[in-house]
Amino acid sequence: MTILLTLHIIITLALIGIILLQKSDGGSSLLGGGSSANMFSARGVANLLTHATSILAVLFIGNCILMTTLSNKAIKQTASLLVDAPKTAPVAPIKETEALPKQVAPSQSTPAQPAPTKPTPTQ
Repeated sequence: MTILLTLHIIITLALIGIILLQKSDGGSSLLGGGSSANMFSARGVANLLTHATSILAVLFIGNCILMTTLSNKAIKQTASLLVDAPKTAPVAPIKETEALPKQVAPSQSTPAQPAPTKPTPTQ
């Protein structure tokens, strides 16, 4: 899918560039005027750009359809995995008799720790 997306971006940028190069109705384009000293005549360049635009448009639409088809298949596979997932048995609630015993607060009658004694210096 990453390869198709990269190809899609390249086709899109090429299509934008080819469209910008074409002569508009106003007579200006990024190529400039079509003089006869050029390798191609103005008509030849226009035909070339028109054919290139048509080919890129077909590639663009075909790539869109291919990516949509592949993503739909991936979604269906993921959905089928979720539907076919094994169901776990419901867990019965814990009854009060089965509950863990409650902790008993320590009573006040516990013996206190003896105070630490200081060592006596020996002579």
